[in-house]
Amino acid sequence: MSELTTAEREELEQLRARVAALEAERHEQLARQSAALAAAQEKVYWLDRWRIDLNALMRKPGAAEFRAAVRGARAVVRGAKAAKRKLRG
Repeated sequence: MSELTTAEREELEQLRARVAALEAERHEQLARQSAALAAAQEKVYWLDRWRIDLNALMRKPGAAEFRAAVRGARAVVRGAKAAKRKLRG
């Protein structure tokens, strides 16, 4: 087998660098995925422990209105926080 040319060596180094970057990106993606899964499991744990059935709760009359009210309140709080940040600079 013959020695690599300069162009082939450069291409090989570029490919190795790309593989390393992709492996690092995949590692970060797995870490984010694991954190999201852990957070979801934590929420499910507490819902189970408190014996809360969200599906049954959301079927009750007024649930949709309650969710809309909570969304509205969150929008107001977010707006207030944004305004505060804007005023502070």
